[in-house]
Amino acid sequence: MYVVPPPPRSESGSNSDLRVYQTWKGSNKFFLQGRFVFGPDVRSLALTICLIAVPVTIFCIFVARKLMDDFSDNWGVSIVSVAVVFTIYDLILLLLTSGRDPGIIPRNAHPPEPEPLDSSNVDAGAGQTPQLRLPRIKEVEVDGVTFKVKYCDTCMLYRPPRCSHCSICNNCVEKFDHHCPWVGQCIGRRNYRFFFMFVFSTTLLCIYVFAFCWVYIRKITESEHITILKAMLKTPASIVLIIYTFISMWFVGGLTAFHLYLISTNQTTYENFRYRYDRRSNPHNKGVVNNFKETFCSAIPPSKNDFRAMVHREPPLPPRSVAGGGFMSPNMGKASDDIEMGRKAVWADMGSAMSEHGGDGKDGNNERLHVKDGELGELSPDVRTTVDEQSDRPSMHPRRSSWGRKSGSWDMSPEVMALAARVGGEHNQNGGGSSSGSGLMTENRPT
Repeated sequence: MYVVPPPPRSESGSNSDLRVYQTWKGSNKFFLQGRFVFGPDVRSLALTICLIAVPVTIFCIFVARKLMDDFSDNWGVSIVSVAVVFTIYDLILLLLTSGRDPGIIPRNAHPPEPEPLDSSNVDAGAGQTPQLRLPRIKEVEVDGVTFKVKYCDTCMLYRPPRCSHCSICNNCVEKFDHHCPWVGQCIGRRNYRFFFMFVFSTTLLCIYVFAFCWVYIRKITESEHITILKAMLKTPASIVLIIYTFISMWFVGGLTAFHLYLISTNQTTYENFRYRYDRRSNPHNKGVVNNFKETFCSAIPPSKNDFRAMVHREPPLPPRSVAGGGFMSPNMGKASDDIEMGRKAVWADMGSAMSEHGGDGKDGNNERLHVKDGELGELSPDVRTTVDEQSDRPSMHPRRSSWGRKSGSWDMSPEVMALAARVGGEHNQNGGGSSSGSGLMTENRPT
């Protein structure tokens, strides 16, 4: 069997000075030399920041600043201060959600070793991957609970339970919830807490602005003794903010309520949308109190990726056997295929091998030995097996391995003798003399 050798690697390779984030195969965007990792749609983050910062700025200039004169002592200043501090806090949560690793599982450089197919841990209806003889779905047991895990062809790994591959970021993410276009990042195990806090704080900020816009309108009606409609016409900024925050509250408020339900039942958005636990019990549900503790009080696991680390060279893989489900060389088995199909190329190669003993592959009249295609099928299986075994050796050339110089055994099998006599007879009829060194010879191998 001929195995293509791996390409030689120089000691000063091009990847020796690169970091992980520079050779990252996902679709993420990195900033500050890999300290911040964002999704491919990071531009939407700027839009989200504007949707938060611009209304608050309008509120502070046209509403809160006017309320400072109506409230005595520090109440008026506190209205502006709370709005500014709450907005900064909200933006920090947004950056913590968008600019950190959501729980990306590092992809393998090589596929895992195939395991023997077992009906106990393999889904009977699952197919197999086209590259490897690996089960598409297999069962694993975690804390006494059996889960079905899928094989990811892109990351070349079996996804842990509750893990899914994000097609936008092109990564497998632990406890994948969803990919949020507003933050431009996947929501997973390491940033779900910050995502919920961001959504919840945005809801509170909308309520805060909405409420104080109405307070300002109420102050105008009391001070000028006019109707609410006329007061609203005197402050168009308040009308715009009331409409904007009212619409936003339905969106972020509804999202907050939905995720409160998911946290209380210990589900993810991905699992809920796929009706994962509608017909069977949720093995992750630990009760409402414990579910909230797991989300907000448990330690955030460290990232499995060091994006600023130097890239390490992978050692060359040893050749895998075909029976083990490994990769096969495109040239594997060509010699045996040529012999089975009766091609002249192999026998010409054998003829050149005989040239080491018979005068450069020529007989007494300096003519090359030729064998008809139809006569190759008459060879015995022993002859074919001998040639097949010799051609499958990667480190020994078939020309030199077919003829033993040191053994001194040059016996010919009856089939080969008959074939040689037939070829010699045809050669003599064509007017050529045959040499005593012509013919096909095989080496008797010791068993």
